Amino acid sequence: MIVMSDGGGTNSMAMLIGLRDAGVTPDVIVFADTGSERPHTYEYMQIKREWLKRNGFPDLTVVRNTNKHGQEQTLEQDCLNRGALPSIAYGFKSCSQKFKIQPIDKFLNHHPLALDVWKNGGRVVKLIGYDADESHRVRDYDDQKYTVAYPLLDYGWGRADCVAAIKNEGLPLPGKSSCFFCPNMRRGEILELHATHPDLAARAIAIEQNADLSSVKGLGRSWSWGSMLATPDMFADHFEKPMPCGCYDGGES
Repeated sequence: MIVMSDGGGTNSMAMLIGLRDAGVTPDVIVFADTGSERPHTYEYMQIKREWLKRNGFPDLTVVRNTNKHGQEQTLEQDCLNRGALPSIAYGFKSCSQKFKIQPIDKFLNHHPLALDVWKNGGRVVKLIGYDADESHRVRDYDDQKYTVAYPLLDYGWGRADCVAAIKNEGLPLPGKSSCFFCPNMRRGEILELHATHPDLAARAIAIEQNADLSSVKGLGRSWSWGSMLATPDMFADHFEKPMPCGCYDGGES
């Protein structure tokens, strides 16, 4: 069984193209939806689904986090309920663990084909879209249930190659995948969000204002989005180097 983990961004779309060209068809293509992705990610899903159908690939399977009562819960609601920011604002990556990795693993734990593979002593192959420019993110995640593979590294495709593959396919670029209140968003991205989706910017600030800020000042870690949007020119030099994020799936270039 071959399972592709789709992050919704540039690398995932490029990996699909590379797999097709290599004659490899995944059994399952799964996207873990935090319920808080930026609008362009949701809009691109239809473009991707049409491409999958044209190329004889299975449709995108969307999974989501559920609470202890079995109810779907978004990352936004989780932050509001806990009075906290996404964990990466505090130097952790548990938001991707809880809202990306765990929903996919839970789905596979109940998938008939996966259960059959494990019953017969095999391992499911899980495809991850790290590109050749970020080989430092690769870890040995193989265990008794999974063999993890990185097709883009096998192809030698860096970010520029991924972008070129998508353009050569005649497709628009997916854009950077992340939640609309991700602490790793850059100044220009935050200002663009505020200009094009003021409702989402307001919801991000609501998360910030509702959170316990005893250890950080806001979504920017050492500064708040609210303050930055009120006086953007004063914050041009306040951006730290982004922390590695398990949700990141490639930018526009």
